[in-house]
Amino acid sequence: MSAAIPEEIFKKVRQIHIRTSHIVTDVLAGQYESVFKGQGIEFEDVREYQPGDDVRNIDWNVTARTGRPFIKKFVEERELTVMLMVDISGSQHFGTRTRPKDELAAELCAVIAFSAIANNDKVGLIVFTDRIEHFILPKKGRKHVLRVIRDVLFYASEERANDIKDRGTDICTALEYLNKVTTRRTVSFLVSDFMEKPGQDFESALRIANKRHDIIAVNISDPREKELPKIGIIELQDAETGETVILDTSSSYVREKYQKLSEERVEARNTLFRSAGVDSIDINTDKPYVNELLKFFRMRERRFG
Repeated sequence: MSAAIPEEIFKKVRQIHIRTSHIVTDVLAGQYESVFKGQGIEFEDVREYQPGDDVRNIDWNVTARTGRPFIKKFVEERELTVMLMVDISGSQHFGTRTRPKDELAAELCAVIAFSAIANNDKVGLIVFTDRIEHFILPKKGRKHVLRVIRDVLFYASEERANDIKDRGTDICTALEYLNKVTTRRTVSFLVSDFMEKPGQDFESALRIANKRHDIIAVNISDPREKELPKIGIIELQDAETGETVILDTSSSYVREKYQKLSEERVEARNTLFRSAGVDSIDINTDKPYVNELLKFFRMRERRFG
């Protein structure tokens, strides 16, 4: 990272660490581990065949070299790799409650990352807009996770806002990049508001990525993206394109049309997730995110438990 990181970013990291410690150790204790139990088994070694061993595990190459039957030994693979894929495009700076969507995304990532390292898993980071902005290789440890959270906050900060103000959201590019930089299966949390430009289609990329990885879509939204208040004439600006539109919110037709379009967009997105076999978590800036995380973990535990 070439740019100097403001002290304000480090202050926010410390605040997030304090806020999330209780959530990770008390509220979500055991939930993460019970849901993400590792990826199965991996090869460890070979040993001589013994009566009763499964013949399907015979290592024919070693058997041919030695002239005696050997079988493969396997061990449970506990270690997971968790990738945080974080959208920092212009629309993520929006927020009408206590904080914007990007800061909420950073805190949510902190909870996931600290839960992962408590389970001895690796954590990596992909920050994206309509291009890849930043990448951190998956590693273990508290110090590494603090760096991950610091970088999420930095790349989404006001100091970087001018650098990304004209950049949109390209989820397809992010998913393709994930497949390029990871050789092993990961649990990847795709954190975004999924507000791509009309005509963009990431369905194919999502299906391909979800076959190689466990993709979990985390949608972050604000109440004002779903319905308009009755406050008269307002000007709305698209945070990613700069386009503006004047609306008369005193008109019930305008408010109902806005709400209907929002509901259709959400339904189309959820239909896509279900079709691609991708689980999703809906996080709102006006509601506690912990409740939604717990609901997600319990749903996964019922399914795979």
